Amino acid sequence: MKKIIDERKDIAFRIKMFPLNSHPEAFDKAKSIICEKSLALLDDAFEKKPIPKPKCETSAVDENIKLAQKLGINSVPSIILPNGRLIPGYKDAKTLINLIGN
Repeated sequence: MKKIIDERKDIAFRIKMFPLNSHPEAFDKAKSIICEKSLALLDDAFEKKPIPKPKCETSAVDENIKLAQKLGINSVPSIILPNGRLIPGYKDAKTLINLIGN
């Protein structure tokens, strides 16, 4: 994501935290990231660093789970392109830029 933003200033990402049931601690981690509005905590989670317990009450994670179910999203990461196309799974920066186009 950072690589793409550095290369293409016209591309933005909207991140929705969607914890998978197969990762029991993911729900609280997602909630903490949302409460803190912290990309640094998101990076820490990817690096398997400890994430503090949530410091707020939010229904955002539950709402994201419902939205993902409604849209048929069941993998992380998943990307929805501007044209509505769903791209499941990790893609490198070059592939994503090509998928997004101009």
